[in-house]
Amino acid sequence: MPPMTDFPLYSDDYFMRLALDEARKALEHGDVPVGAVAVRAGEIIGRGFNARERDQDPTAHAEMIALRQAARVVGHWRLEGVTLYCTLEPCAMCAGAMVLARLPRLVYATHDPKAGAGGSIMDICRHPQLNHQIEVVSGLYAEEAAGYLRAFFAELRAQGQRH
Repeated sequence: MPPMTDFPLYSDDYFMRLALDEARKALEHGDVPVGAVAVRAGEIIGRGFNARERDQDPTAHAEMIALRQAARVVGHWRLEGVTLYCTLEPCAMCAGAMVLARLPRLVYATHDPKAGAGGSIMDICRHPQLNHQIEVVSGLYAEEAAGYLRAFFAELRAQGQRH
């Protein structure tokens, strides 16, 4: 991993690195390593990591946590001018929340072949019949993000657990 000082401030690379840092935090309490960072005008206004196991909350996805924090900072449910950086393609719940929040831009690292709703299995983010579409950029640090996920699930399988 290159040091953070190698990235120009306010770049997609920089903010995705921060989302990857958030993903690692989820591992501390046995959650799937997914992280998210909400940014407006170069300023971080929301951060989140998966906390479903810690909080025993099915909605405690990294994206939802970051969106809630961003809305509190903005002071409104409309997240105009906000980019959300996520390490994993959002699920239907998270993609739906992004559309409802009028999020203009989503950058995610790796596709989710089982629950992806940002373009792989379905595309809630850009569905033409919805009243808002999100610009989606994918693939930034995909291998690193996928590596965290593969290692996490391999460890669970080795322990005979399921998630």
